[in-house]
Amino acid sequence: MSKSRIARISLLLAAIGLNAAPAFIGTAHAQEKDKAAAAAAAAAEAAKQDTVRPDLFKLVDPAVIKPLMDAKNYAEVESRIKQGEALPTLTVYESFVLNRLRVALGSATNNQPMMTAGLAAVIESGKLSEKERGDFMQALATTYYNNKDYTNAIVWFNRYAKESGDLTKNRQHVLRSYYFNNDFATAKAELQKDLAAKQQSNTAPSMEELQLLANIGAKSKDPATYLLAMENLVKYYPTDDYWLDLLSRTQGKATYSTRFALDVFRLEKAAVSKMAPEEYTEMAELALLAGFPTEAKKAMDAGYSLGVLGTGPNADKHRKVRDQANRQAADDSKNIATGEASAKKSKDGTGLVNLGYAYVTMEQFDKGIELIQQGIAKGGLKNAEDAKLRLGVSYALAGKKDEAIKTLETVTGTDGRNDLARYWILWVNRPAAAAK
Repeated sequence: MSKSRIARISLLLAAIGLNAAPAFIGTAHAQEKDKAAAAAAAAAEAAKQDTVRPDLFKLVDPAVIKPLMDAKNYAEVESRIKQGEALPTLTVYESFVLNRLRVALGSATNNQPMMTAGLAAVIESGKLSEKERGDFMQALATTYYNNKDYTNAIVWFNRYAKESGDLTKNRQHVLRSYYFNNDFATAKAELQKDLAAKQQSNTAPSMEELQLLANIGAKSKDPATYLLAMENLVKYYPTDDYWLDLLSRTQGKATYSTRFALDVFRLEKAAVSKMAPEEYTEMAELALLAGFPTEAKKAMDAGYSLGVLGTGPNADKHRKVRDQANRQAADDSKNIATGEASAKKSKDGTGLVNLGYAYVTMEQFDKGIELIQQGIAKGGLKNAEDAKLRLGVSYALAGKKDEAIKTLETVTGTDGRNDLARYWILWVNRPAAAAK
């Protein structure tokens, strides 16, 4: 993840008007005999008004400063600031003017300490409107962020949020500051809080938020957090890469059962545009072993149609698996009806569930779903929750969204089954743009 910079500080400073000319009392051409009295009067009046005395104005007159800045005569500008600082009894406004000039000079010379000190002083001066104060706080936070001082960036971004009431404007940069500051615990807690709030309001989190949460999970070796991020990326921004990563990480769980290998391939085949060549053949082989040759044939046909099978050093193996799948699928299509009577006579519903799913692979969805339901109702199943997963997947493949979700939400288990059911719901609810 790149450390994105916010808008250039020079642009922000220009936007908040650092070239404004200060007001002043008196005249540069006052007669010598009146200088002392005029200066005293000016100092007294300046304490009440936003004005600067003539001696200071001569130093910071924009008509003089601008040509110096344009000519990059920064040493002279800094000298004038120091001369101004040396004047006795500076008023609040006079200090404010000098600090604004210090910010501009610090920005031009990339003197970060000068610029940040100047910005902080301007913010605390009491001479800014509410909007200007917010703009200056953002400028200061931005300076710290762009210079990788994330601790101070957090302070000032959060202060801006508190004082302005705008909690969202700089939220991403606050979260990234926690992350880049290696405060993964706070970054994770804040991101999860935001995620929960958005889910409650039915608002999609940004892709950047979810990617940041995934990075936190990876950096802090927290697989649960990583999977949470990936599930939401798949939910809101599904891509092949996100799906493949999610399924791969799920199979890496210590509690995951390898008996769901074929089920993982089923979801992967539905969710991604193209699987790896070896996955098509492995899926086909597993489907043949499970007694679903039509499913095996479809897997091989998909691999061939996408051009990932039938070529390369394993082309002969691809052909053999495909021939076997074609042969057995043809036999199954002819003889499947003969197994219904014996399945119904069986003491348990296993045969009906398997027969029903075979019909589903042939896209005879209504027939297949009815038989799976009969098998579940009959009972005696070794893994009743597996059968519910199979039923939910059948509804999903049949395009029966509501029934699929209702069924899949009831599937339980810590061995991968519940994960698969939840992921099928994500697939069923996928954004329209991601639907095949």
